[in-house]
Amino acid sequence: MPKVYITGKIQDNGIELLKRKGLKVDLNLTGKDLTQEELKDIFSNYDALVTMPANKVDGELLSAASKNLKVIANYAVGFDNIDVRSAKKKGIIVCNTPGVANESVAEHTFAMIFVLNKQLKIADRFVREGKFKQWDPNAFLSHQLWGQTIGIIGLGRIGTFVGQIAYGGFRMNILYYDISRSEDFELLCEARFTDIKSLLDLSDIVTLHVPLTADTRGMISTAEFKLMKKSAILINTSRGPIVDEKALIWALKEKEIAAAGLDVYEHEPNVSAELIKMNNVILTPHTASATIETREKMSEITAKNIIDVFEGREPVGLVKT
Repeated sequence: MPKVYITGKIQDNGIELLKRKGLKVDLNLTGKDLTQEELKDIFSNYDALVTMPANKVDGELLSAASKNLKVIANYAVGFDNIDVRSAKKKGIIVCNTPGVANESVAEHTFAMIFVLNKQLKIADRFVREGKFKQWDPNAFLSHQLWGQTIGIIGLGRIGTFVGQIAYGGFRMNILYYDISRSEDFELLCEARFTDIKSLLDLSDIVTLHVPLTADTRGMISTAEFKLMKKSAILINTSRGPIVDEKALIWALKEKEIAAAGLDVYEHEPNVSAELIKMNNVILTPHTASATIETREKMSEITAKNIIDVFEGREPVGLVKT
């Protein structure tokens, strides 16, 4: 009977699916992230692993893996926490959960846009602190989203959903940048493909939806902030290191941009104390995909990935990089 270890808490539906297929499932019940030493022990004793984004699966950890370890199923859309090449050299299949978080992350992106554009965070505090005495026609003025320009960097599934919300809900002007054009998206949302410099220069809102790679790490830094409108809002629900956080703090302090919404951080889970103090920044704890529907689908796909490997099929979440 193959043994599976799940390093963090996942929805029960995936666990039950594994058990129904006859796999022995062990869980991390501590409620804490496992240390590298604890993971080494686990990697040396199991046939399959469900890992969390916080687990750093590097070459050293993989060197401790049992010869029977066949699959690492990452409970995430991303897989930048796993040394995929080292895993493949050892014959270990790596899987993720593609396509599960499109709607939820797009919704979270727009939730951040609403909060920042409408100054809801500041207005809420204003009321809570007893400062609301009468209606003021000039208080907390903002530009309506209708007709603003949104720049989407990375037109994968999530970026496409963001564009559909922007166009269908608010008739926003849409600019996008990706490694390739999408004529279907352009027709659907009256979007315009452009280079990053033009996108940053023309957009009222810039939202990031690219994976973390050597090319995208630090792609938004001082030079990019200088290109943006001083009234612009930056949203990052992709990966923290895509934005140079020191440059972001500088841009906010110097009013090079107006505001930022971050769900991910350059040195996650550490968050800059300077960002925490800023009223024009909204911070969430890597929860853009945190809907019940998304988590249940992630759990199901994770379990199916493992089952497919043991039953000789190519898993839907196979990482081919």
